[in-house]
Amino acid sequence: MSAAPLPPYARLLGLTLEEDADGSPVLVMPFGTDVLGRPGFLHGGAIAGLLEVAAVAALRHALAAEGDARIKPVNVTVDYQRGGRDRPTRAAATIARLGTRIANVEARAWQDDPARPIATARVNFLLVREPEVGRKAGETLS
Repeated sequence: MSAAPLPPYARLLGLTLEEDADGSPVLVMPFGTDVLGRPGFLHGGAIAGLLEVAAVAALRHALAAEGDARIKPVNVTVDYQRGGRDRPTRAAATIARLGTRIANVEARAWQDDPARPIATARVNFLLVREPEVGRKAGETLS
């Protein structure tokens, strides 16, 4: 997996990057005071941030072979399913659809068992791809 740099927000959350058996990115967020909500539980905003960064990492991984593209989130929908407890939390994402200009990504966060997520998210991104070689300045794609 090419290690694309994580956004600065990932450092704030203490995220580290791992790989699954297929080489896809898996993010790990340690439990600590920086991500604490009510005592003993993760803050919902930290969980949402983890899911969004996981979606970005999966999309960058999918786009790596195609060249550079700017990724702009259009919307993020998070479904909280259970409270995140005082242990590390992992998140991974899959690409549901990768179009020319829009990507739809589904992310999930879990603690002990990937089959029992604590939250899931659907994230839609606008893709701004680098101009094709040989295209004239100002010329649009049809």
